Amino acid sequence: MLSIDYTLFVQIANFLFLLIVLNLILYRPIRNILRQRRAEVESLEHRINDLEDEAAERSYDLEESMAGARREGSKHKEGIRHGGLEEEKGMVREATNKAGDRINQARKEIEQKVVAARRSLENELAAFSRELAEKILGRSV
Repeated sequence: MLSIDYTLFVQIANFLFLLIVLNLILYRPIRNILRQRRAEVESLEHRINDLEDEAAERSYDLEESMAGARREGSKHKEGIRHGGLEEEKGMVREATNKAGDRINQARKEIEQKVVAARRSLENELAAFSRELAEKILGRSV
C-alpha cells in the first residue's frame, strides 16, 4: 500500500533537480543549436530567393537589351539591308548565349550553396547525435 511520508517529498525534489539539470545540460543547448540551424537555413533560403530574383531581373534586362538590339538592327536594315540583318542575328545569338550562361551560372551557384549547407548541417547533425548518445548512455559510442 502507498504511504505518504518524507520519501515522497525526497522523490519529488529528486525529480525536479533532475529536470533542472537535464534542461541546463541537454535540452537548452539542443534548442539553441536547432534555433541557430533554423536561422541559418532561413538565411540561405532568403539568399536563394534573392539570387533567383536577381537572375530573373538579369533575364528581363537581357530581354530588354535583345529588344533594343532588334530595333537597332531594323534601323540599319533600312540603310544596309543585308549587312544589318546579319549583324542583328549575331547580336541576338550573343545576347541569348550570355543570358543562358548567366542563368546557368546563377543556378549552379545556388545549387552549390544549397549542397554545401546541407552537407554542413548533415555533418554537424551526425557529430551532435553521437555526442548526445554518449551523454545519454554515459559512455562513448
